[in-house]
Amino acid sequence: MENRPNLDRNISLADFNDFYWLKEELVVFCKRVGISTSGGKIEITDRIRHYILTGKTDRIEAAKSKGKSKFDWSKEKLTLKTEITDSYKNGENVRRFFIQEIGSHFAFNVIFMKWIKENIGKTLGDAIIEWNRINELKKDKDYVSEIDPQFEYNRYMRAFLVDNPELSSKDAMRHWKLKRSQRGTNEYERADLEMK
Repeated sequence: MENRPNLDRNISLADFNDFYWLKEELVVFCKRVGISTSGGKIEITDRIRHYILTGKTDRIEAAKSKGKSKFDWSKEKLTLKTEITDSYKNGENVRRFFIQEIGSHFAFNVIFMKWIKENIGKTLGDAIIEWNRINELKKDKDYVSEIDPQFEYNRYMRAFLVDNPELSSKDAMRHWKLKRSQRGTNEYERADLEMK
């Protein structure tokens, strides 16, 4: 088994791409070389790739709109007709509103938060309808939610356990640790069972 390289200034793009890196490792590297650590794992990984290719830490990124809306989601009175704006933020005021309208069983979830982000201009009333739809889906025993690509561990664990129902989460975790330390894909493959 090939040793995993160190994540340092001398790493090649092939080595960087071929191994799994925890977000914490990526952040430490970014701080060491002066790369921005804002954003999610995918954005940070893209910045590191740019650095490895160019040696530059000053990647010009598309200017992110900080939101043109002045609506203050933490203080404004929210109603069913309140429009979702580009400045939307999950917070206590929003949580309180949804609990009041949906009930104490309300909880934010990834699917719902993604829907809100993609539906600027719709109302909180529309959001409640969507939350209820998602909640009903989750009650279906055959429903399987999508796991976004940046959550490699969760994707691996699910695929492993679906393919090997007789094995435990502990077995899946052991194979994940072996898999991520090797060069190549982090996707579950049946051949992973042969890893020692």
